[in-house]
Amino acid sequence: MTSSTEDLRLAAEFAPATRDDWRKLVDGVLKGAPFEKLVGKTYDGIRIEPIYTRAKGAAPIAGRAAAAPWQIMQRIDHPDAVQANAQALHDLENGATGLTLVFAGANGAHGFGLDPSPEAVEKILDGVFLDAGIALELQIGPQSRMAAIHVAELVKRKGLSPASCDIRFGLDPLGAGAVWGSSPYAWAEIVPAVTGAVQGLAGMGFKGPIAAADGRVVHDAGGSEVQELAFALATLVAYLRAIEQSGVALDAARGMVYARLAADADQFLTLAKFRAMRLLWARIEQACGLTPKPLFIAADTSWRMLTQRDAFVNMLRATMATFSAGLGGANAITVLPHTLARGLPDPFARRVARNTQLVLLEESNLAKVSDPAAGSGGIEALTSELCEAAWALFQETEKAGGLFAALEQNIIQRKVAATRAAREANIAKRRDVLTGASEFPNLHEADIAVLDTKPIVLPSYGEAKFKFDPLPPMRLAAPFETLRDKSDAILKKTGLRPKIFLANLGTAADFTARATFAKSFFEAGGIEAVDNEGFADPAALAAAFKSSGARLACLCSSDKAYAAHAAAAAQALQAAGAGHIYLAGRPGEQEAGYRGAGVGDFIFAGGDALAVLREAYRRMERA
Repeated sequence: MTSSTEDLRLAAEFAPATRDDWRKLVDGVLKGAPFEKLVGKTYDGIRIEPIYTRAKGAAPIAGRAAAAPWQIMQRIDHPDAVQANAQALHDLENGATGLTLVFAGANGAHGFGLDPSPEAVEKILDGVFLDAGIALELQIGPQSRMAAIHVAELVKRKGLSPASCDIRFGLDPLGAGAVWGSSPYAWAEIVPAVTGAVQGLAGMGFKGPIAAADGRVVHDAGGSEVQELAFALATLVAYLRAIEQSGVALDAARGMVYARLAADADQFLTLAKFRAMRLLWARIEQACGLTPKPLFIAADTSWRMLTQRDAFVNMLRATMATFSAGLGGANAITVLPHTLARGLPDPFARRVARNTQLVLLEESNLAKVSDPAAGSGGIEALTSELCEAAWALFQETEKAGGLFAALEQNIIQRKVAATRAAREANIAKRRDVLTGASEFPNLHEADIAVLDTKPIVLPSYGEAKFKFDPLPPMRLAAPFETLRDKSDAILKKTGLRPKIFLANLGTAADFTARATFAKSFFEAGGIEAVDNEGFADPAALAAAFKSSGARLACLCSSDKAYAAHAAAAAQALQAAGAGHIYLAGRPGEQEAGYRGAGVGDFIFAGGDALAVLREAYRRMERA
């Protein structure tokens, strides 16, 4: 057989699979269930199809220079300037290529932050060679805004060339006002202050960028990717317009602004969001008659995804977030240490945050390929849909008179609040899983170390003359953590956690699946599950419940075993003094019978776990 004949034979045996071929196989598995069951949706309503074809005609989106790594930024936020300086020098000696100086009062300070005084700024940067390629990003708030001037003055005092220093000054009064829900000044009064600062720093020789458009404001408040992009874009345009109107040429003005976005553990959405930000900005540049240049985009890993419980899982979340932002073209990434939700991180947590980036860059070589998602059908489609939806929301903001006017009219806040409510509902129902918090909790986890220090108290910024709905930051795990804190308080006071007895009926094959579900369900709220090998005799079940010390009980078994034994078991538990009885699983047509036998509630996947757990505590408090 010749080579060409063999090739023909193989081609006949292994013809290329088509989408129709795949669909036939899928329909066979679905067995009549609707195909839509396989289609996901984002919080913006964007469809996530189960399969995509290769995108045609796609090209890489220009971002970082070819094969250039992103800047490895390390967060510096210790209130003590001497300690902050020691952290900064250690981080730079061990792989960080830049410092993110988070000052007290900044949007991302989360209760701590640096002292913004000139003396503190000088101590913090003592020994940091700002003209040696070290990047510096300032995160400042209205109360700490003078820190930007103090940094600039320090550069001049040291005799350094401002043009040789890579400093992003982070001016962002719009972001601060959005978080606070107020402003002492009207936008017309804010503009001269912003443009004056920008022109002053530029006049000193700093190359910028100087003003930041902080999409984290929306992300941290529970908003969606589209809302974050539209907010950041509207902020960029507001600052660009203000700078241009102050007499700066547009080509120069665009170099004075940059964006900051949040990166979370949703790999594809984060990757597509960063790509979309570049395309949206290019659209603005084209509308201004400018040839597009890559926008500088800084990334912070997400605050809202951090958990206080099982904090080591935050390392995995941060790794995925960094991976996604890096592949999405971020120019600089700051990884929030995994213990930040508990307090100021210790040296180990800071080392892990730094090394997360180093491993991905130096060992995984993520920066070696520019825009590796280019041409991927799913990512290209998601990027495009994020762009279109964000552009529409941006236009709505512009029609309202710009971002400040849109905030005054609560246009953005209402949309973010609706998304936040949807998130909170899905968290409560454990549809959005938070490992270690809402799922797979560990009531016996060891405590984690954080630094013991007091935050800086800053003076008031001024009277809030313009008030609107705020966009306060949140953490998704907080409602479950509140219940865990309540459990810890009870343990500290009494020596015992609140308990629930798992009334396992039948054999292990009958009850294991639902007992495992029930254990995770109740322990996510800090209610310790008392497990056992199962019971067939109601009297033995009642005796075991009495000896457990629990006030609550949960029946766990198969539907078949429930039909035969649940009623008798519930009656025995009730007679033994159970304050409330749950049944793991949907009751179906048997609900009335189970309730008649003493079952009070049913727990199942998709039910409101938070509501059930909160009521469980109220029942125990009333007992």
